[in-house]
This record gives sequence, structure tokens and C-alpha cells, in this order.
Amino acid sequence: MNDSTPAHGPGLIFDTHLEHFDHDVIEASHTLPILVDFWADWCPPCRALTPVLERVVAHHAGKLHMAKVEVDEGANMKLAGRYALRGFPTVLLFVKGEIVGRFSSAHPENWVREFIAEHTDIE
Repeated sequence: MNDSTPAHGPGLIFDTHLEHFDHDVIEASHTLPILVDFWADWCPPCRALTPVLERVVAHHAGKLHMAKVEVDEGANMKLAGRYALRGFPTVLLFVKGEIVGRFSSAHPENWVREFIAEHTDIE
């Protein structure tokens, strides 16, 4: 686990893995909403969505964090199975330990901001 993961000190955007997911995402979402980006290196829409999500998280200045889960890494596919993900990228939004929203595929920044506003008290 790298220094930006919540177990070592919160960062706005951090990588997480199967073994730390419950702590880094489920537990942490009781404090702040957590967007979880399930992505793959071979996926062009994933590469298109990542900078959009990063800008949105930066725009919300600490009111929202983002966990990135690379599904190319074997054990992380178990997380994709746990949440019945069918394609990538898929983004889940966790609030208070629960999934409150999800979307798949790349979307423009305004759409992502509206998605977050619809499911949280963040505007």
C-alpha cells in the first residue's frame, strides 16, 4: 500500500486493493463520501474518465475522496464480482458504508458533478 492510502494518511485520491478495501472505502465513507473508480489499463474509456474524476475530486476540495481499484490486478477482480460489475470503467459512490450511486463508461465533468450532487449534499 502506498503513502496516499487512508491507512497511512488520507489523500484525496488513492489506490486501494481487495485486502484494504473495507477499511479504505467502506469505513472511510462514514466520514466523507468516497467515489470508487474500477478501471483497467487496457480500457480507453477508463483512461478518458480518470482525469475527469480527478478534476471533480479536486474541485470539491476535501469534501469527497476517490479510491482507484485496478481490476487488472488479480485479487481486485473479486471486488468487481462482489459489486456485480459488468464493464469498465464503473464508478461506485459510497456514503456511510453504502453504495448510493453508480455509473459505467466515461462521462463529461458536468455530468459527474451532477451525479455527485444528486447523491450527496455536495454541490
